[in-house]
Amino acid sequence: MRVLYCTDTYPPQVNGVSVVTAISVAGLRERGWDVHVIAPRYPENGNGHDADPNVIGLPSASLPLYPDVRLVAPDYFAVRRAIDRLRPDIVHCATEFLVGRLGQIAASRAGVPFVTSYHTDFSRYMTSYGVPWLAPTVSRYLARFHKRARRTFTPSKASRADLTKLGVTDVEVWGCGVDAELFNPARRSQALRVKLGIDGAFTFLYVGRLAAEKGVDVVMEAYRRAEAQLPHGSTRLVIAGAGPEEERLRASAPPGTVFLGFLERGSALPTLYASADAFAFASTTETLGLVVLEAMASGLSVIAAPAGGVAEHLRDGENGIAYPANDIDACAAAMVRLASDGPLSVRLRTGARRTAEALAWSAELDRLDASYRRL
Repeated sequence: MRVLYCTDTYPPQVNGVSVVTAISVAGLRERGWDVHVIAPRYPENGNGHDADPNVIGLPSASLPLYPDVRLVAPDYFAVRRAIDRLRPDIVHCATEFLVGRLGQIAASRAGVPFVTSYHTDFSRYMTSYGVPWLAPTVSRYLARFHKRARRTFTPSKASRADLTKLGVTDVEVWGCGVDAELFNPARRSQALRVKLGIDGAFTFLYVGRLAAEKGVDVVMEAYRRAEAQLPHGSTRLVIAGAGPEEERLRASAPPGTVFLGFLERGSALPTLYASADAFAFASTTETLGLVVLEAMASGLSVIAAPAGGVAEHLRDGENGIAYPANDIDACAAAMVRLASDGPLSVRLRTGARRTAEALAWSAELDRLDASYRRL
């Protein structure tokens, strides 16, 4: 059987959506599916996605204020030609932007069933970007987009509840997996800790986009307050990722903060996770929070707000410490507790790894295969 993915983000771009989509593509191919992808063309790929001949790259350009985001040329006919040539059994529109919408239109006109993914509640981003009055408009668009689909896949019960409120009826919770082999405590590197200047210090880690909706300010200010309560030089904060807020965050970072920028996902990032001591996260807009699961798989206790998809895996006192959303003092207190209490840190790290080990991608991909075939 054949499936065509239509997505506005795909490797080499790295984010939660592109990672999950690439995992789906690889997993379905292992299960006998003929999988093709329509995605933006990235500069790293020259004239196309050279590593995969079954990926059709559409011309794209960087968004001026956010270069990591690619704006795709609205080439409906390229999408329709791909559907007519490939004759897929199902089209999966993995994003709500231009490529995903073109996939819906072309699939509908060709009489091919299509499904969607709901990875991000963009309406909640509006407050972070200073335009809260746009939230209702964004919600209405998301509702219309997903109501058209035969089925919508979303990675948490919380996000399924959000879709239900929007009137979307056929929603399947899917995609809450993590690669516990790639992200593994065994990758801990003393050499990396020495190189980063964190050897001997209890190290908090943040991984993710440096964007307004991620709340990195909360993590940094909490670290500033925690560090003031602990022996001087006994802690560090490492921030890995890039985004439109990077320059401002670097300028306002407290002493003891190390910025690493974008890291390669196959080796550098897993090694970094395993070489830290705890993971600090402040976003309240996640439908899953893939980086939280990756941190847990790497044996890190997690300090996070139990909001959205994060709440479904964060268990206070078992694999991390939960604090009220945007409560900087509470986040700082959690940091102080972990840095001061070795047995607590060890117990939570063990619980975090145990949580991740139960979330294998193989079972999730089997469910996706079965769901597609039923449709």
